[in-house]
Amino acid sequence: MPPPDRMLNTLRRAIDAVAATPGRVGHLVHLIDASDVFVVGDLHGHVPNFQAVWKLADLAANPQRHLVLQELVHGPFPYPDGSEKSHQLVDLFAAVKCQFPNRVHYLPGNHEMAQWTGRKILKGSDDLNERFRKGVIAAYGAAMPEIYRAYIELFQACPMGLRTANRIFFSHTLIPGRNLPLFDVRKLEQDRYDDKEYQPGGIVYGMLWGRDTSEESVELFLRKVDADWLVTGHIAAETGFTVPNSRQVTLDCSGSPGGYLIAPANRELTHRDLVNGVGVV
Repeated sequence: MPPPDRMLNTLRRAIDAVAATPGRVGHLVHLIDASDVFVVGDLHGHVPNFQAVWKLADLAANPQRHLVLQELVHGPFPYPDGSEKSHQLVDLFAAVKCQFPNRVHYLPGNHEMAQWTGRKILKGSDDLNERFRKGVIAAYGAAMPEIYRAYIELFQACPMGLRTANRIFFSHTLIPGRNLPLFDVRKLEQDRYDDKEYQPGGIVYGMLWGRDTSEESVELFLRKVDADWLVTGHIAAETGFTVPNSRQVTLDCSGSPGGYLIAPANRELTHRDLVNGVGVV
């Protein structure tokens, strides 16, 4: 682990970089000067998968490539005391966001939202929020409160959607179909949300917890966000990805194989083009 004071400084710089990302309006980012987007499925603390995709993405050699990471927290990798290590991926994101501030993005998921709102996620009898907190203590000791607050601030600052010039929309998931008639994309452009938006039926809850992948819902969602294609996470997949309908690809990078996708961002696409961009580590 880096020294706590150095890690805290890196986290604060990363939070500032997230807020200053070019093309950002509230919690929506319009990706600027992107030739392609390398998007990774939910990682859930899987550091080896992150290391593999980081090497493949090779941002230094691809100066117009953007990298999108999804749902980093709550994984199966323990410290000796039984707490878990997924905060390490948040630390790695903060470091690479500082290195490439305009081209690295973090899409939080329902697990990050659970951590910042205190909404419990249980796996058996394990409280994943508490295991995450204890992992931060195991790593940073007395500095835990400051570093933990920085994590929460980072989760809340991260965008909920990214859109390319060629009409691909990236998000953790999508608003369920029953709530879509009242959904207005301008809500994603808000900087802050009322408490009701974090509850079932609210926009933040829907964007991070929804599991509707029906053709009809995805088509309506895409009309609402003015896009043609949707790339999401949130759906566990033994193969690392799924193709649930004719407009969407879902990615899962929390195990092996772990899914990623490289999507051109500067030309017209077909759904087949999108699917052909899928790879696994």
